[in-house]
Amino acid sequence: MTSALEGLRIVDASTMMAAPWAATYLADFGADVIKVEHPTAGDQVRHFGPVVDDVGLFWKTLSRNKRCVTLDLRKEEGARLFLKLMEAADVLIENFRPGTLERWGLGPDVLQERNPRLIILRCTGFGQDGPYAARGGFGTVAEAMSGFAFMNGYPDGPPTLPPIALADGVTSAFAALSVMIALYERDVVGGATGQTIDMNLYEPLMRLIEASVVDYSVTGTVPGRLGNRINSAAPRNVYRTKDGKWVALSASSQSIAENMFRAIGRPDLIDDPRFRDNPSRVRYVDDLDGIIEEWMAGQPLSAVMEILLEAGAVVGPVYDMADLFADPQVVHRGSIVEVDDEDFGTVSMPDVVARFSRTPGEIRHTGPSKGAHNSEVFVGELGLSEAEFAAMREDGVI
Repeated sequence: MTSALEGLRIVDASTMMAAPWAATYLADFGADVIKVEHPTAGDQVRHFGPVVDDVGLFWKTLSRNKRCVTLDLRKEEGARLFLKLMEAADVLIENFRPGTLERWGLGPDVLQERNPRLIILRCTGFGQDGPYAARGGFGTVAEAMSGFAFMNGYPDGPPTLPPIALADGVTSAFAALSVMIALYERDVVGGATGQTIDMNLYEPLMRLIEASVVDYSVTGTVPGRLGNRINSAAPRNVYRTKDGKWVALSASSQSIAENMFRAIGRPDLIDDPRFRDNPSRVRYVDDLDGIIEEWMAGQPLSAVMEILLEAGAVVGPVYDMADLFADPQVVHRGSIVEVDDEDFGTVSMPDVVARFSRTPGEIRHTGPSKGAHNSEVFVGELGLSEAEFAAMREDGVI
């Protein structure tokens, strides 16, 4: 079966998360992604997050479907070999601080002179220009400076950072989209040549809170922290059941709210002025949540789900990781798949997103060991002799 991105070659010279993640999405659909790491340091993410027997678990999924080579771009021979690698590449993904590639003689002007069709994705904390361009950037800072963290958390608590790599994850999706847009322009619209994409970590998160940006520009409203609520719909919260479980409920549309009122035995709330429409429910959300909380506290999770699903409410249990693995929907769709791995026998990870009817993506292998494909790429594809290869390895170039 032909993969959707078969024939597309991407060189991933980035480290850590957002930029490499973008390359992984494209590798899932058949792009040939060559991951370039420093010969000794490697990518820091190899030991980021949970580590078992000195093997980073996140690496297994973040670098799945990639071929791994090592190359020191700061050395003359390393830069020369990198330029040769660029000759057949469609896309370069990098996340060095602005000016780094230029100092090594590998700036976009040099790379695109060698390969005019090359698309270069540059992913940094704050972008290639501006007063903060030279600053280092991690997702934590982007989550804070984008406006997200100030809005996240409870009213009586501090601004709250997410417990996941949210900024990196959102940026990676925008980055992969941007690469595909540039490829479409080059190959279909007829631009013929490549271009450079300037991506940072905070702007994609701003797109997730853009309604608040518009609101502030018109009304001057600074959104505060609402916990699990949202300022545009009610009810919308998590509620504790009789058996100590938690349920997430969203019933903002009028018909669903009315069905929910009937289901909990309170049809009188339908005509209550406080709850007769969504704006009123938002205004009196404390009263509404109190009613729902009282009802939830008297029912076990199984009863809550049965009653509310029968009523057509949008409701679901709050899962921990064990619950997620056992859920029948997740199991049926194979949302989590088990993949063979050289270190652990098998590891489980999320399957490819999304499901294509004709050219589905696939997980061909987990993240490889450092330099696993050096000989295959440098000797087999770039034409180094075995003697040259050995000499470069001895000199620490690869």
